[in-house]
Amino acid sequence: MNADLHCHSCHSDGLLSPVELARRAHANGVNLWALTDHDNLGGLAEARAEAVRLGLDFVDGVEISVTWMDMTIHVVGLAIDPRHAPLSEGLAQVRSGRDARALRMAEALELLGVRDAYQNALRLAGNPSLVGRSHFARVLVEQGYAADVHAVFRSYLVRGRPGYVEHRWTSLACAVQWIRGAGGVAVIAHPGRYRLSGDQMRRLLAEFQAAGGEAIEVVSGSHGEPEMRAFARMAREFGFYASRASDFHAPDESPVDLGRGAPLPDGLTAVWHAPALRFASEGHPA
Repeated sequence: MNADLHCHSCHSDGLLSPVELARRAHANGVNLWALTDHDNLGGLAEARAEAVRLGLDFVDGVEISVTWMDMTIHVVGLAIDPRHAPLSEGLAQVRSGRDARALRMAEALELLGVRDAYQNALRLAGNPSLVGRSHFARVLVEQGYAADVHAVFRSYLVRGRPGYVEHRWTSLACAVQWIRGAGGVAVIAHPGRYRLSGDQMRRLLAEFQAAGGEAIEVVSGSHGEPEMRAFARMAREFGFYASRASDFHAPDESPVDLGRGAPLPDGLTAVWHAPALRFASEGHPA
């Protein structure tokens, strides 16, 4: 199964439209695809329509921003019902804080000399209500502050760097509740990106599981071989389903293209065997 269950379109911080992503996934031999834009569902209908046209199995997804232990964690929801009102209402609450954060981030960057930071980030955002760090990173690359967006994040946009802005998102329990209420499977996204000790990671996973979370991304565009082995062990330890994803944002920015990630390690139960996703993996709508 060439599944890619985490990527982003221009409806959040990706550069391609949902139609372009569907065509890229199909061209790359993806069998099962999910669009998981940050905190919004706006691209799902377009993505599904093109996936159906191409004969590509598709599940509706989302990536929800969570604050846990004063840090940002991302939880992916797979096989959600986009019409579920509590999920839509919860995501609207999360989005309501994004613009205020973007304005604070722009102020911090302009103190460093970045020109018209907010206006330029807004220009690069496909969705004006979802201006985020990736858009500011592209502005800094345009203005010559770094060679690429990865260098921008390391030097300007992570905790302890001058463009970082503290922000509180929703809780872990609320994110999982919204996903489960919408009929979906909750997945911890790219756990290798979080600077957590082994004990802290186990605490996160235990709280996630207690809230109803069922899966973890073992294969991610953010993971090398050591991370894949480590999170395969944790998936087995907690009895989680294992997910496979690129976290693709753009052709020139993402280290892994759609569908080009490593296979899942042996001895894991893939998330597409979860009841909510099983029909999609068998060629039926989720």
